[in-house]
Amino acid sequence: MSLLGAALGGLLMLGGAGAALYAFQDRLIYFPDPTPPPPPALLGLRDVEARTLRTADGLAILAWKLAPPDDRAPVLLYLHGNGGSLLHRAGRVERFRREGWGALFVQWRGYGGNAGSPSEAGLSDDARAGLAALQAEGVAPARIVLWGESLGTAFAIRLAAEQPAAVGAVVLESPFTSMLDLAKRHYPLLPSGLLLRDRFDSLSRIGDVRAPILILQGARDTLVPPAMGRALAARATALVELWESPEAGHNEIGAAGGIEAAAAFLVRRLP
Repeated sequence: MSLLGAALGGLLMLGGAGAALYAFQDRLIYFPDPTPPPPPALLGLRDVEARTLRTADGLAILAWKLAPPDDRAPVLLYLHGNGGSLLHRAGRVERFRREGWGALFVQWRGYGGNAGSPSEAGLSDDARAGLAALQAEGVAPARIVLWGESLGTAFAIRLAAEQPAAVGAVVLESPFTSMLDLAKRHYPLLPSGLLLRDRFDSLSRIGDVRAPILILQGARDTLVPPAMGRALAARATALVELWESPEAGHNEIGAAGGIEAAAAFLVRRLP
């Protein structure tokens, strides 16, 4: 084969890969478990009840509400990552209960029996519905903590930037700068800037966050490089703390001491 033929063949292969990426990119971003999770009581979760949240675009989505022990405890709005469902966060719910926190765990549309399909715009509405539910309950802004897990960090940052006076603190677990940056890292030969629909551009929004920020990350994260967390910290204008486990990978922050680090942060930063 001539060099020209090889080059054309390579371009066609890249073009085919690009077309597949554009058509199926949602399957590369969102990995929902569609099975509805059991009721919290059947999972042994105490002080937890299932709630239904109504989104601005008319969906009814599941959430789990962990009751706070008193009216002074932090209440976390937990925005989970791109895989699984609330079932896979049952251990995290119990961990928060032991810390003496309240929490509202939002389950994304298209996950765990929820109607709809995930997208950046849709999940933004889901996150806003969670914050609105806490506000409707009368939880004071100083007690509300936005906790984003991986993909959920984009929505924690977005909410805190949109409503800077509505939250007392932000915790970002394994955050990334943008989906475009991740796509360029994992698919360097493809024109991701032309193909990607959902951008999740946290780097451009974090400067509008006013609440104190804690970034939790693992030095051995091969999915989201720790440099992205450091870039977010550098761009932030609010008070920011960076905690990094030298041994943790992407999904190992909690077991590596991240919960304890967050507890100490909230004691320092919440009134």
